Amino acid sequence: MKDKITKGKVEKYFSISEEAFEMAKKNIGKDKVLAEDFLNMISCYISDAKHFYSKGDLINAFAALNYAHGWLDAGARSKIFLVKDSRLFTVD
Repeated sequence: MKDKITKGKVEKYFSISEEAFEMAKKNIGKDKVLAEDFLNMISCYISDAKHFYSKGDLINAFAALNYAHGWLDAGARSKIFLVKDSRLFTVD
């Protein structure tokens, strides 16, 4: 069903967000201090998602992953992360 958050859907978003996170860490723009703040927030939200997932709380795991990816996209759009991969980021 499309209106359900499944284990498979959460696992897919873990994969995408973690891949984007690794790319962002390797492609930091000029503002390294701001980038570190963004990376910390992303890391915290991914960690939260893992915690919720381990407890079987798929809704909050999915929500935390969406927050993490929001930070990733904001960093990409504002050139904090110098990435061009439109599969992982909303940059194109």
